[in-house]
Order: sequence, then structure tokens, then C-alpha cells
Amino acid sequence: MASKCSSVPYTALPSHRVPQNVIVLSYYRPPPDPQIVFIRRCIFFTFAILLLSAAVFFLYPSDPTLQVTRIRLNHVHVNSYPTLTLDLSFSVVIMVRNRDFFSLDYDSLDVSVGYRGRELGLVHSQGGKLRARGSSYVNATLDLNGLQVIHDVFYLIEDLARGIIPFDTNTKANGELGLLFFKLPIKGRVSCEVYVNTANQTIVRQDCYPE
Repeated sequence: MASKCSSVPYTALPSHRVPQNVIVLSYYRPPPDPQIVFIRRCIFFTFAILLLSAAVFFLYPSDPTLQVTRIRLNHVHVNSYPTLTLDLSFSVVIMVRNRDFFSLDYDSLDVSVGYRGRELGLVHSQGGKLRARGSSYVNATLDLNGLQVIHDVFYLIEDLARGIIPFDTNTKANGELGLLFFKLPIKGRVSCEVYVNTANQTIVRQDCYPE
């Protein structure tokens, strides 16, 4: 007996492919927190200010430091004939210190001695060169012979009666600071009050302070 095959109906596939579109989505980043942004800016500005302050501290020029390390009285003598005169000799050792990070050239070092606000004499010393953060010692000797103390003669007689004469010394340094290609003028000064015992020719007390 011949079998009868059953036919299954079907739909043929199309011969052409339908194009497919692929959409790529970027990674979504949430907006930054305003508070975090503010903190970061504060940290940045603080660091910048600290860096600028450090640069100013290291580069800003400062005057040299003068320090009287020793004052020695060589002699002091009061002459009453024919007029009231004063013979005086001081030896001073000055330390000049450069606090900057650049070399320092000081042109001169002047030391003056006065009595009751009036200058009696001045000694001029030659300058020198100081390396960065360096120091140097300068010796200065002031000799005054036959000095007439006219305006303060009564005070001088009173001080002689007590046996102690007060003197004041002023030390000044003028120079230039070598900052890269520039030369910046600088000045340093220190003043001292010196009390001299006329009996044993010694210094009783000395008080120094920078200006």
C-alpha cells in the first residue's frame, strides 16, 4: 500500500538581513560633591600661600646683625690743666652676621663714642664680604686725646666725683646684598651704653641693643 506523505506548510526566510544598530552608552559619572570641591580648593590655596610665604622668607633681604662681642678700655684720663680735657681710648670687637641666603658686601663699619648724647669721636673701618649665612669679626680702636668737654663739663665733674663715667657707642654698617643680578642697599646698627670706672680703668657695665 503506498503511504501518503503529509506536507507541512512553512514560510521561506527572506534572502536579505535586517541591519542591527548597536548603541554604546558611556559610563555615567555623578556630578562632584560641591563640598568636596570647596575643600580641594581650600587645600590648593593654602599650599600656594605657604609656598609663597616660604619663598618670601628665604629671598626677602634683611639687614645684617651687628653684635658687640667685646669692649675694652685702654685708658681714660682727665686733664685739669690748662683746661679740662679728656684722653680716652676704646677697643671694640664687632661681629657682623649675614642672615640672608645671598652674599653680602659691606662698604664700611663706623664706630663712634659719645658722652651724654654728644659724639666725641668716630673711627672708620674698611668693609668686606660675607658669604651667605656667614659672619665676620671687625676690630676697631678709637683714640681721643685732649678732647674738650665744654657743654657737659658740670656733668663730667659730677661723674668724676662718683668715679664712673657713662659713655655710649654706636656702630653702623652700610653695604649691598647680592640678590641674583640686583644689588640691594642694607644697613645695620647697634648701640651700647658703657660705664667706665676711672679708678681702676675698667668697664663696670655695658648694655647693648640693636636698632
